[in-house]
Amino acid sequence: MKKKPVLSWMLYDFGNSAFATTIMAAVLPVFYYDVAAKGLKESLAASYWGYSQTIAVLIVAIIAPILGAVSDYTAAKKRFLMFFAFMGMIASVMLAFVGEGDYLLASLLMIIGTIGFSGANTFYDAFLPEVTNEDSIDKVSAGGYALGYIGGGVLLAINLLMILKYEWFGLSSSLAGTHMAFISVGIWWLIFSIPLFKNIIEEKKLKHKRTQSYVKIGFTRVSRTLKEMKQYKQLLLFLCAFWLYNDGISTIIKMATIYGRDIGIDSNSLIIALLITQFVGIPFAFLFGWLAKKITAKRALLLSLLIYLVIIALGYFMQTALHFYILAICVGFVQGGAQSLSRSIFGRMVPNDRHAEFYGFYGISSKFAAMFGPFAFAIVGQLTGSSRYGILSLVVFFVAGILLLYFVNVEKGVKDAKEQSNSEEEVVVHS
Repeated sequence: MKKKPVLSWMLYDFGNSAFATTIMAAVLPVFYYDVAAKGLKESLAASYWGYSQTIAVLIVAIIAPILGAVSDYTAAKKRFLMFFAFMGMIASVMLAFVGEGDYLLASLLMIIGTIGFSGANTFYDAFLPEVTNEDSIDKVSAGGYALGYIGGGVLLAINLLMILKYEWFGLSSSLAGTHMAFISVGIWWLIFSIPLFKNIIEEKKLKHKRTQSYVKIGFTRVSRTLKEMKQYKQLLLFLCAFWLYNDGISTIIKMATIYGRDIGIDSNSLIIALLITQFVGIPFAFLFGWLAKKITAKRALLLSLLIYLVIIALGYFMQTALHFYILAICVGFVQGGAQSLSRSIFGRMVPNDRHAEFYGFYGISSKFAAMFGPFAFAIVGQLTGSSRYGILSLVVFFVAGILLLYFVNVEKGVKDAKEQSNSEEEVVVHS
């Protein structure tokens, strides 16, 4: 394992996570509500943001299998990564030109940026086995994840200063500080992408004979994996539970800031709260890993989801910035733990020789599922005229997910995966 390519790979996560924190979670939702959607009815601003998130996730989910097929059949991962990364960078910078009432432009740029961010990640993830080896792949993956938390948090802190203390940066107003924050995301992302663009040399692949389009190949693979997954009943049951509760989690991440703004919490407090979540999440992700060894991963995951139900209930009654800070800390407690435990439980029930295929389906299917939460939030908020009922609607996703997860027998799932792997090995030997 060469240190330079590994560090270059991890630094990309350090850079692109700024989009996830500043654009997707913290600054843009507040800007969208206060500036871009100015003139709209308040509940409609939150609903339109939810619809925009749904459209972005749907497009990403549709193109993900196609991009996966391209990644497998070509030696052009770096070129595709650069194309989508630049798409996200440019969209981030272009947000600086959004003014009052430009909610359609803001939604369009957010959708384009999300496609760039997620599309680039498809090829970024595919480089992991090439920059490291089997012995250190978990360590390198975790290192990228940790650097992403840090990079996203550091720029978010800088962006917060740009907005609160705009005069320190020679800016004329908080609005100018917000526009500069959007520009900084594109620049930050570009700077920390350069090492990957420069230092990672893509492995040459033998050209596969391709008789179908990438679109057909991609969706044929997804369909085949779903059919084969029916052999693993516990894994499929877990996946259904994951689709439900993870949709609730992703909706909280995407909608929390604009929800807080809609109920009257000031924008600066909201961004500070998101910053708190970012840094609290790092140690507690490790804590839930330790807890999983003590009480089993499934019980630790169930505990995190029960805490999410408490968060939703408290969020419904939330009134002040202090309440939002408390909730931000609570989300930080469980966000990283729930996501990391879900990934590890799923991995334990996957046959040894099918990790790439099944994890690909895990990622694609979760993207499809993740569009229902924002849509439910948006439609309930629009119909009732209150985003409080929108956030309360997420209880359905968590309760349904918890109930399904309760009936998952992880041990049997692990046993089924091993038996299936052994039977396939026997078939290969005898053939």
